[in-house]
Amino acid sequence: MNKVFPQGENDYAAAGPKAHPGGEGAQACITLTNRTGFLCHDQRSCIPASGVCDGVRTCTHGEDKDESLCRDVPQSLPRFLVAHCGDPASWIYSDQKCDGTNNCGDCSDELSLVTVCPPCGPGWWHCPSTFFKYCDCIPRRLCRDHIQHCSDWSEEYACPGP
Repeated sequence: MNKVFPQGENDYAAAGPKAHPGGEGAQACITLTNRTGFLCHDQRSCIPASGVCDGVRTCTHGEDKDESLCRDVPQSLPRFLVAHCGDPASWIYSDQKCDGTNNCGDCSDELSLVTVCPPCGPGWWHCPSTFFKYCDCIPRRLCRDHIQHCSDWSEEYACPGP
């Protein structure tokens, strides 16, 4: 079951006319993978934030591709769908924050003072990564593969593996 947030006044509740002039009634929800989502008009379908304005119609009535929503991304998106990077000119969809991947290019979506991410999950190994794609954790599937992924080589000697 998806969690739906009623319309609210702050940036983290569902967006209303104050947050998104062209998308009155846009609502936030939590996807089945526990990520920020966009609630379709059927009030049942919750699509990942990154599925909005991606060129693929996901909501039955196409509201995730509505022109008022997608005309000037990211400014035209409800605030709950957007996360800002360390570089003020860069942004990502809010469901890409704390996903283990360096989406911003400077790891600010994973490691900054304003981004509070949980520690590495069960499928991840905590180490100083040598990969640009990862920041502070690497997928455990990369452990013990005889290739350096962490600057301290811990994934080859200390990580228990996948």
